[in-house]
Amino acid sequence: MNKQDVQSAGSRYVECDGIAQLQLTMAVNDCDQVRDLVTGVVKPDGIILTPLILPIEEIFFRFTYHQEWDVSEMSFAKYVSLTAAGEAPMVAIPVFTSRVFRHSAFYVRSDSVIKDAKHLQGKTIGIPEWAQTAGVYVRGMLAEYYDIDISSINWVQAGVNQAGRKEKVNLSLPKEIRYSSRQDVSLNEMLLSGEIDAAITARPPLAFHEAEAKVKRLFTNSRTEEKKYYQKTGIFPIMHVIAIRRDVFDENRWVATNLYKAFDEAKHRSVDRLADFTASCIPVPWGATLIEEATADFDGDLWPYGIENNLSTLEAFCRYAYDQGVASRHLKVKELFPKEVHSSVKV
Repeated sequence: MNKQDVQSAGSRYVECDGIAQLQLTMAVNDCDQVRDLVTGVVKPDGIILTPLILPIEEIFFRFTYHQEWDVSEMSFAKYVSLTAAGEAPMVAIPVFTSRVFRHSAFYVRSDSVIKDAKHLQGKTIGIPEWAQTAGVYVRGMLAEYYDIDISSINWVQAGVNQAGRKEKVNLSLPKEIRYSSRQDVSLNEMLLSGEIDAAITARPPLAFHEAEAKVKRLFTNSRTEEKKYYQKTGIFPIMHVIAIRRDVFDENRWVATNLYKAFDEAKHRSVDRLADFTASCIPVPWGATLIEEATADFDGDLWPYGIENNLSTLEAFCRYAYDQGVASRHLKVKELFPKEVHSSVKV
């Protein structure tokens, strides 16, 4: 493609060393599994990336509402909600940059009578957003794993540590769900005052970090509980997905597979780096040993991308999202991602 062809192809294409390349902006959180893509060590074929490293809440807000960049990390729940409604101005690829088991997301006061999940039945629980991905998984887990009627719970939505947080997508809550929104107070304040019995949130309340220790986690040994949960259900919760602006994808459908391959390579390089005993890559004692243990627990692939290797988790989330009114219809997994990434070439 010569210079004239590049100019006629549109402003997204630039000439680099005599070769036309698609120039895209990308916003992601600062995490090791995307590091080599951000630094340019891994380069997606035919694409020049301009990376933006921003706080995750800012990324979600600016991309969900305004699509300010071409490729973005995105809340999985927000994406599922918009896709079910037929209103998603973006297309996702099965790259899951954040995955977190959420037994550690339950917070209660240190003097609480709540000692296990069963004690949450009929209580008042604070959440930052009903459509927060972590909350969707937790409520699904409460209903299916702990056999708790989530309609018995009084759900209160508010900012975790600041008042004024609102839902980012429209909800179609089941009529039996008891839900209210509070814009004048935070979950941290309501937990301390006793207005709520517990809070379920990905980001800890401020009181959890204070010296007085007035707030604690419900599951004191969350890792043990999470391993049991995974062994029984096969669910490794997906929090974030990578999304591409729909107009970019529609004009260049090849970008989905090329970006997927690049993200996957960066992730594998990250795992190899963290598992290297030669020198520490993270400031955590026994870091490489922990990688080895986790790899064994997950049958050799501790951070799988793609559809086939994540069916149990994807199917569960689609079910939870519909049952909880986050998604207006029960999506099939194949509807979440474009057909270009449903399979890959085999040689």
